Amino acid sequence: MRALIQRVTRAEVVVEDESVGAIEGGLLVLVGVEKGDDEARADKLLHKLLHYRVFADENDKMNLNVQQAGGSLLLVSQFTLAADTGSGMRPSFSSAAPPAEGERLFTYLVDKARERGRELGVGIETGRFGANMQVSLLNDGPVTFLLES
Repeated sequence: MRALIQRVTRAEVVVEDESVGAIEGGLLVLVGVEKGDDEARADKLLHKLLHYRVFADENDKMNLNVQQAGGSLLLVSQFTLAADTGSGMRPSFSSAAPPAEGERLFTYLVDKARERGRELGVGIETGRFGANMQVSLLNDGPVTFLLES
């Protein structure tokens, strides 16, 4: 699994003119599911998302995770993250998980995130799998990282 994370002051997902998920600070997480991914990889990725230290402490150092910073996660499925862009002028999606498997693992990740989020006090919002989504954000920093599990 791949996740492109962006530290944001706000982010929102709109589908057909309806806001389906929004946060006012935290991480916008674009998730790509690849062939061979499984629950163990999703669990590892979730651990990173909840504990990766990308928020500034009182000394302006990246020492705080999303929970410590009082932020939320906005999880958005994005199969294009699984693209092979190594050759040619058109991306190949042969390494992406089939849609049914991608949805199953993304849903697993979201369910686990909501469970852990309740325990840690971290809000969890999502986009809508397979939908044409418009994602808006205000990147804070900018701070963007690509995580792989």
